[in-house]
Amino acid sequence: MRAVTAALVVMAKAPVAGASKTRLCPPLDAGQAAALAEAALADTLQAVAWTRAARRVLVLAGEPGPWLPDGFEVIAQRGIGLAERLAHAVADVGGPLLIVGMDTPQLTRALLTEALDALAAPGTDAVLGPTLDGGYWAIGLAAPDPAVFHGVPMSTDQTAAAQRARLHELGLATTELATLRDVDDYADATAVATLAPWSRFAATYELIGVTG
Repeated sequence: MRAVTAALVVMAKAPVAGASKTRLCPPLDAGQAAALAEAALADTLQAVAWTRAARRVLVLAGEPGPWLPDGFEVIAQRGIGLAERLAHAVADVGGPLLIVGMDTPQLTRALLTEALDALAAPGTDAVLGPTLDGGYWAIGLAAPDPAVFHGVPMSTDQTAAAQRARLHELGLATTELATLRDVDDYADATAVATLAPWSRFAATYELIGVTG
């Protein structure tokens, strides 16, 4: 079995009612939205925990909770805006790394392993996993360069395209990963719960039982 040298990094916000997944409201209330956010984060961290990553790192805005498995380093997010926070995360973690968010609870060990293997392939400098809404769920760098996020607008339908262009501008040979659907609104939550019926996210969605 080939050794994995990249760190697997989760960028996340601690789930807090009123501040988490507010685009799910309505039809959800603030507590229900936070419960789904916590479930998505827990699923993501568990998938990461099951990989062969050299390090498992949570770069967190907020405080850790009972949803955090053993074996993770925790680093506080720094900076204003997601691009700056990602740049600081790359600098703080150092070394080869694969960064994922907390909005794709359908992530599996297999998907993450494929991403790590792609990043480790000869001649590959970066990997990028786009989402259906024009963003991305993963970015990996063979060498830590915070400049990859410079000038990339975050949370738009052009984010992945702009990030791809920035990687190209820097001369980084980039491999595309699978396209996933992330959870932004309630329609996304419904679709992702259906895609991942084994997940804590799906169980929480079913328990909430909202139709809207």
